[in-house]
Amino acid sequence: MSRTFLKMNGLGNDFVVLETATQPFHPTAEEIRAIAKRDGGIGCDQVIAIDPPRAEGASAYVRFWNSDGEEIGACGNGTRCVAWLLMESAKKTSVAFDTVTGRLSGVMAGDKRVTVDMGPPGLDWRQIPLAEEMDTARVELQVGPIDAPLVHTPVCVSMGNPHVVFFVDAPVSDDFARGTGSLIEHHPLFPEGVNVGFAHVAARDHIQLKVWERGAGLTAACGTGACAAQVAAVRRGLTDRVAKVEFESGALTIEWRESDGHVIMTGPVTLEFTGKLPERVAA
Repeated sequence: MSRTFLKMNGLGNDFVVLETATQPFHPTAEEIRAIAKRDGGIGCDQVIAIDPPRAEGASAYVRFWNSDGEEIGACGNGTRCVAWLLMESAKKTSVAFDTVTGRLSGVMAGDKRVTVDMGPPGLDWRQIPLAEEMDTARVELQVGPIDAPLVHTPVCVSMGNPHVVFFVDAPVSDDFARGTGSLIEHHPLFPEGVNVGFAHVAARDHIQLKVWERGAGLTAACGTGACAAQVAAVRRGLTDRVAKVEFESGALTIEWRESDGHVIMTGPVTLEFTGKLPERVAA
C-alpha cells in the first residue's frame, strides 16, 4: 500500500512528514536515506513521523531522522512544522506533543507562523554529551594553528541534540562551514557527534548563523542550532535574552526565557506539496 507524505520546510530546512495512525512506520536507515536522497528520492534534510500519542495530554508522539538514516532527538524547524500540522488538523491554536527528549508545545503566532517551547537547554557536559568533564561555556577546542586558530573556545549546548557554537568576527562562507563543520562533527570530544554552528553577533539582538548539521550537512536553516546559538551568546554576555537569529534563508526569533529557563522559538512554516512514497521505501 502506498503511503502519503507531506513535503514541508521551515526557512528552507526541508522535511518529509508522515503520519502513522493508519500505517505504522518502522524504517531502516537505508529506507530513510532513500527517502531523503535528492537524486532519485523525495529529497529532504530530515524525515519526520507523527505517531499516535503515548501519554495523556499529548496530541502525538513525534520521531525524527537525519538524512543519513540516524534517528535523532530533536529538530527545531521540524517541530514548528509538526505543531502547525497538529493545530490545523485539530482546529486549535495550541498543541503539545512528545518526543524521545520530552514534551514540546506550540502555539499559532500568525499566518503560518508558530511559536514553539523547546524546553530548557542542557548545559552540563554530560548532557551534550562530551567525552570528558569541562566548562561548556568555554570549551577547550580549536581548529587551525595553535598560535592563530581559525575558530576556538566554543560553547556547547544540548537542545535535545548536541551543539557546539563558535563565535566568529564575520559571517563564514559555505566552504568554510563545510570544511570546518565536517571536521568537528566527529571529533573525539563528541561521542555522539555534534551540530556545528558559526555565529556572528551583529548586535545584541541579532545573530547571523550558519550550521553544519550532524548527519545532514550544511542546511538552509537549523532551528535547534538557532536556539543553541542564542543560549551560547547569552551565556557569554553577547546578546540580550531575545534575539533575531538570521540565516541566509530567513530569520527566527529566539528567547531564552529568564522566568523558567525555557527556549522559545518563533518562525514560519511552509507546506510545499503532498505526494506518495515509492513502494520500496513505504515500510
